[in-house]
Amino acid sequence: MSIKIEKTDNKNELKLEFIIEAKKFDEAIKKVYIKSVKYFNIPGFRKGKAPINIVEKYYGNEIFYEDAFNEVVPEEYEKELKENKIEAVSRPNIDVKQIGKGQDLIFTAVVQIKPEVKLGKYKGIEIKKIEYNVSDEDIKHELGHMQEKNARLVSIEDRAVENGDITVIDFEGFVDGKAFEGGKAANHELTIGSNTFIPGFEEQIIGMKTGEEKDINVTFPEEYFSEELKGKEAVFKIKLHEIKKKEMPNLDDEFAKDVSEFDTLKELEASIKEKLEEENKKKMKYETEEEAMKRVCENVEIDIPEGMIETQIDNMTKEIEQRLKYQGMNLENYLQMIGKTKEEFRKEYEEEAKTTVKNKLVLEEIIKTEKIEADKEEVTKRLEEMSNIYNRKIEELEKNQEIIEYIEMSIKNQKVLEFIVENAKIK
Repeated sequence: MSIKIEKTDNKNELKLEFIIEAKKFDEAIKKVYIKSVKYFNIPGFRKGKAPINIVEKYYGNEIFYEDAFNEVVPEEYEKELKENKIEAVSRPNIDVKQIGKGQDLIFTAVVQIKPEVKLGKYKGIEIKKIEYNVSDEDIKHELGHMQEKNARLVSIEDRAVENGDITVIDFEGFVDGKAFEGGKAANHELTIGSNTFIPGFEEQIIGMKTGEEKDINVTFPEEYFSEELKGKEAVFKIKLHEIKKKEMPNLDDEFAKDVSEFDTLKELEASIKEKLEEENKKKMKYETEEEAMKRVCENVEIDIPEGMIETQIDNMTKEIEQRLKYQGMNLENYLQMIGKTKEEFRKEYEEEAKTTVKNKLVLEEIIKTEKIEADKEEVTKRLEEMSNIYNRKIEELEKNQEIIEYIEMSIKNQKVLEFIVENAKIK
């Protein structure tokens, strides 16, 4: 195996020419043949029993070339990058120059590489002091949530529906006199004023009485996710079965005993305040570090390769797809719902991706400059935390080099952020 390295006309880009010996490529062809021979059905031979020369004669000599390329190249490619200390940050653009049985495999790979980072001032930067205080209103807000969570539902018999009531309804929707898919439900609970239905739907239920039936006229929004219903006028036939209302518990010592380990409301309020103060500390720390990084990055010279940005957008897209999956959706459905193409969607995340990549490169450069390390004790502590969260043995995690590297980098990143803030001038 040999490699020739050239710079291209583009900054942060290399053209690599690889030569893999004929013997190694021929061995890859044999491996591919052994893996795939069972699928070949050639006249005169039992299925999967035809010799390699017969398969090549029947299907053409190049039948195994592509798979053999994929068999041998990835490992050799990564090995050469490592040996030559090339930090590729994009997928290689491959061009095969020579391929064949009994011949050296020759191909070129054009890759973008990690850019040079010229740090500016990162010690003594000026940042604003970020502060959050817990107010009485914040505590009341939290208590209100606890009241909501512990509220009792009571049936209302002596009046019509009011805003804030919980109704139990049957409904069926029609467009142009025809029922449409997904427009029907029985004994559906709907909180009036929640704005979870089409605009104008909930308001028209106000004033209805238990047992009453009514037709409601609405218009689907132009941006509605269903193409068939966008902007269409619809009629919903409604039957109201029940009206319910939340009855909130009184905020007193008995409430505190029921919902917490405390005996008095005063103790519960003190606990809420302590929890909110802790949350505020974390928020202040995060926002201060974010502000500090913003100031540091303003002083940096760096030309980020397009491949790094595209890779970051890929990663962000995968995270979004995973979240959508938990909601029973996929990216295609989501894009239809918001009326965007995949290209438009990716474009929206371009600036965020640039910022993320720039921050990462700057942190790495300061880590290198300041010789920041992750101590063994710190790594062990993180491994123990991970072991408890994911219910995996520490010994098993310690053998996974990717996990160790991830933990070490995470510790270094946190240390460098704290280093920048500690050395900043906070106004």
